[in-house]
Amino acid sequence: MEHTGSAASAARGPARARNRRGEGGRLRDDIVAAAVELLDEGGDERAITLRSVARRVGIAAPSIYPHFPDQPAIMLAVVRQEFTALENSVRAALDRTDDDPRRRLYAVCHAYLEFARLHPERYRTMFGGLWMPDLGDNSLTKQDLATLGDETMRLLAGVLGGCVDAGQSTSTDPSADTVALWLGLHGLAHQRTLAHAFPWPEDIADRIITALAHLNTSDT
Repeated sequence: MEHTGSAASAARGPARARNRRGEGGRLRDDIVAAAVELLDEGGDERAITLRSVARRVGIAAPSIYPHFPDQPAIMLAVVRQEFTALENSVRAALDRTDDDPRRRLYAVCHAYLEFARLHPERYRTMFGGLWMPDLGDNSLTKQDLATLGDETMRLLAGVLGGCVDAGQSTSTDPSADTVALWLGLHGLAHQRTLAHAFPWPEDIADRIITALAHLNTSDT
């Protein structure tokens, strides 16, 4: 029986040190961080289960329940964190850019594509996949899913609107064209993660941005 206990302990991974009083919130962060590590390593959200996360953190699986009621709740936390990271990347790109509306639009779009390039597993998971089960079978609600990515979309809409206001874009429906532009960026980002060997033109991103944002080519 002693050998059985040792094997079970090894399977769980190293025991996690108990949080000091007032540090209970650290366990929640550790759970999310473990899920992200498993996603990056396996490239597939199916690798993220209550047991696999518990093993990575060094806790028993039931210890997760005070923080997350089920696996989809962990995945939602992961996805929200990554959308925040995407938003921060876009904002940082804007902070490094001058006030020219066209350059700000390109900065946002290229920062978006760069995030997807650097974090392909996370990016694929953010936009659907196996983690998003049928509502009603878990703790997620429609509202939980409806607002994902809203802030990044607002940033994209803002820079496209700036191009329209400056006369650098001929868009007559910036709201719809923002969606079209995002779809173009998303399609390119997704396909780049799948078709590594495809001979992508070096300027393919700029071509997509220019066309879908209705930018005046005479300004280039």
